[in-house]
Amino acid sequence: MAACDQGYLCDVCGEDVAAITESDLYLRYIMGEVNPLELPRQRERHIRCNPALAQYIVDPAFEPIVCASMFAKVNLDAQFVSQQEELVTCAWRRLQAIPTLGIAIPEYPLPEVLDKWRNELR
Repeated sequence: MAACDQGYLCDVCGEDVAAITESDLYLRYIMGEVNPLELPRQRERHIRCNPALAQYIVDPAFEPIVCASMFAKVNLDAQFVSQQEELVTCAWRRLQAIPTLGIAIPEYPLPEVLDKWRNELR
């Protein structure tokens, strides 16, 4: 199979990241951690293949992930963990809605991220 026919393969498990709703890259883009110009250059992975980030998703529709590294949220400041849970969960919910929103890629990020990027351009 030609590389262009393979889709986006997970940098961790090697399997296809079949849907945007499973994409760690687009989750980080929505959060503002990935610049839009960097999207084509960044490696892809499943959200679940990045437990250091996935552990912060707190939603009944997402089976919790436990991070077993030094970055496990049980080892971190409670206020930081709370802020990350709020941000990552909000971004994950937006990511889940993307297929039904009918918006272009530049509109995917959270409104506060878009505002921040606009202010940086001024």
